[in-house]
Amino acid sequence: MLINLKFLKKNRIKTTTFWYLMLALSHFYERIQKLNRNCSHFKLFFLFFPNGVIIVNALRKSLILATSFAALGVYNSAMAEMVYKPVEQPVEAPNPNLKIEAVNEKFAEKYPSQFNSWKATEQGDKIIYADEQDPRLIVLWGGYSFAKEYNAPRGHVYAVKDLRNILRTGAPKTATDGSQPMACWTCKGPDVPRLIAEWGEDGYFSGKWAKGGPEVVNSIGCADCHDTTSKDFAEGKPALRIARPHVLRALDHLNNALQAKAKAEGKEQANLSFNTAARTEKRAEICANCHVEYYFAGDLKQVTFPWNNGQTVDDIEKYYDDIGFSDWTHSLSKAPMLKAQHPDFEIWSLGMHGKNGVTCIDCHMPKVQGKDGKVYTDHQIQNPFDAFDTTCANCHDQSKEKLKDIVASRKKEVKDVMGRLEDQVVRAHFEAKAAWDAGATKEEMEPALMDIRHAQWRWDYTAASHGGHMHAPDVMLRVLGSGIDKAADARAKLAAILTKHGVKTPVEVPDISTADKAWKVMGIDIEKERKAKKEFLETVVPQWVKEAKANGKLAEDTATKQ
Repeated sequence: MLINLKFLKKNRIKTTTFWYLMLALSHFYERIQKLNRNCSHFKLFFLFFPNGVIIVNALRKSLILATSFAALGVYNSAMAEMVYKPVEQPVEAPNPNLKIEAVNEKFAEKYPSQFNSWKATEQGDKIIYADEQDPRLIVLWGGYSFAKEYNAPRGHVYAVKDLRNILRTGAPKTATDGSQPMACWTCKGPDVPRLIAEWGEDGYFSGKWAKGGPEVVNSIGCADCHDTTSKDFAEGKPALRIARPHVLRALDHLNNALQAKAKAEGKEQANLSFNTAARTEKRAEICANCHVEYYFAGDLKQVTFPWNNGQTVDDIEKYYDDIGFSDWTHSLSKAPMLKAQHPDFEIWSLGMHGKNGVTCIDCHMPKVQGKDGKVYTDHQIQNPFDAFDTTCANCHDQSKEKLKDIVASRKKEVKDVMGRLEDQVVRAHFEAKAAWDAGATKEEMEPALMDIRHAQWRWDYTAASHGGHMHAPDVMLRVLGSGIDKAADARAKLAAILTKHGVKTPVEVPDISTADKAWKVMGIDIEKERKAKKEFLETVVPQWVKEAKANGKLAEDTATKQ
């Protein structure tokens, strides 16, 4: 290894800082070795010049990575500044022929077993404050509304209430007030497809979240999944329907992408376009109304699924990178960030259950026998182990205890790696801030910021998934592993930038051991947010409920938790 000591002295690089950089470069070389097994006997020469680091393969006398500066991200930009170029898509006009009855209680008499089991989702009433359990989330989402509050999901009956209550939706006082768009309601209940049919997509998506307050009042229920006005439904048949136009478009895009991949590989691919798909695919795609990754596109903030390339973490990442989309700019690192929603359908599809045609319905909505002896579909969406004999036992011959142990073990493995990735990305955000504060330029920082973006995207793709450790643990671990690599790349690049600008490393991370401490570090006045929300819930929400009931859009004795 050849070191230009004159360069070290000239740039006032301390011994400890130098070895920190060497460790980073060593990791980088290990990555190269993994990519090329034939390089195990290579000798690397690190030549330091005022303009950067060059890595040379001494045996073959060839340059490893012709764009080594870009690869290390020290002096050149790996990617030009991101410019958002929205994907053009249709905007559906109003459809008066599409009739949707959104009031769930109107189906209670005809389908009492299904209705009562749906209502039983209220038993999952415990609120798990995820950011208080893991304060690192507050840093990871710095500058984004999710940093204020993020809770684990509850039963379907709470969907509307929980969206109103959560701090990130703010405390609007009028229909045109607040920071969130109308699109935030899109997964929360059957009033949404009703409004899209009545107003068209333009009329629905335009405007602020508060506009939908008196309209979106019935939680996820019957008409989200069934054509409740059809002859088939009246006869007791499922009559499955997707009434959200953006979901139908997305499934068409996904079908096209996967069919093209399958053809190129000489494989077969099931048809995923909903209106022509087989029953098995339709049963899973109903859940893709909501349990998916999506973003708000263009000025309209139109809900859009990023499936044009496929549904893997890399497919979706490429989609976002190609159009230059970011959900927000991180308040510390200034990285252009992506916020995953809940890519359950995607991860399930890639896992063993999905590949073998075992759908969401099979595990979470089994056929059960009522007190009257009639068999019906249980609508209490819950952990399959709670109904083991009618779910897992249909396919598995292991005992309930054995399977629970297997699942628990997989969950622990996934959570352990997820935590390691969280730690690395949190550190990267603070290191990036230190680099900016030291005078780093935009050109220097861009490659490291893209690595932060890609690392956290991989963390969020797994963390936001419900039950991913069960649906596809191998996929989860593979995604998290690649995320750790991306985080390591980011930190190696940042180490070089920090060294150049004379910053002592390692960069100290503030105390974020509790949510209160993390909120303070990130500049969030949580008590102010809570006070505003309390006033909103006591003054605005009751008016929404009153108006909805007066207009016949909400049952007087509603089962939806208000």
